[in-house]
Amino acid sequence: MKITPSYRGKVRDVYDLGDTLLLCATDRISAFDVVFEENVPGKGEILTRISTKWFRHFSHFKNHLLETDVNLFPEPFRGRKEFSSRSVLVKKAKRIDYECVVRGYLSGSAFKEYKSTGQVAFVDYPKGMLESQKFETPIFTPARKNDIGHDENISEETMKKEVGEELFSKLKETSLRLFSEAHDLMKKQGIILCDTKFEFGIESGEPILIDEILTPDSSRYWDESSYKLGTTPASFDKQILRNWLESTSWDKNPPPPALSPSLISELKAKYLLLEEKINLCLSQK
Repeated sequence: MKITPSYRGKVRDVYDLGDTLLLCATDRISAFDVVFEENVPGKGEILTRISTKWFRHFSHFKNHLLETDVNLFPEPFRGRKEFSSRSVLVKKAKRIDYECVVRGYLSGSAFKEYKSTGQVAFVDYPKGMLESQKFETPIFTPARKNDIGHDENISEETMKKEVGEELFSKLKETSLRLFSEAHDLMKKQGIILCDTKFEFGIESGEPILIDEILTPDSSRYWDESSYKLGTTPASFDKQILRNWLESTSWDKNPPPPALSPSLISELKAKYLLLEEKINLCLSQK
């Protein structure tokens, strides 16, 4: 019997079970909000393992995880192979419709914005900063989530007005603290956590972590040995795909170009290597 998802995201299928949700990470891959025809075999399992490890590491901050063992899922999902190792049963929380982005280094869209305007997230920064330059302290650059089209970068003041000062302060403080701890842990394995995004929901009146956390789909991880100011360091994440796409003539609208088997293999190998590094850093904490 095939079970139809209640909602199909770019890379996740969501099943609404009433008081809970079952999230299934597929092998689909997306970039610039476009989903590709090709899959990355095993990607969903890798991301689920990575995210689960980080959620458990940060267990002092409440998250949505309830169960990860498919044999303990409710029917009709219990024991089904297609959900094994890539699905989690979670609390149903009211999603806070903002991405809580934390950046430790000037890279990606933030560097493009800085080159164009001298600003990052509507804040002025000193002239002459270089690509991949480390900020004095990590910065918080929120984005408003849109179910259709691209997410919208907004200022801290805009988010504060829209969600209220108390909730804003809690989300910002938590995001910065989680980023800093993860960054320092990963540095011990020769990996730089450049930036990431956290998502939160409200459950029993309190914010909890939801979605995924510190995966190579939601974060930018660099090889510290290749880090050099003014360049883009070698990556362990989806940036490999974005870099390749930027070298093509694709206009970032569907349909996307086909992904070669070699690029797919490179992506999977980098994801697996990053998982190995994360496992090492969390086992030695």
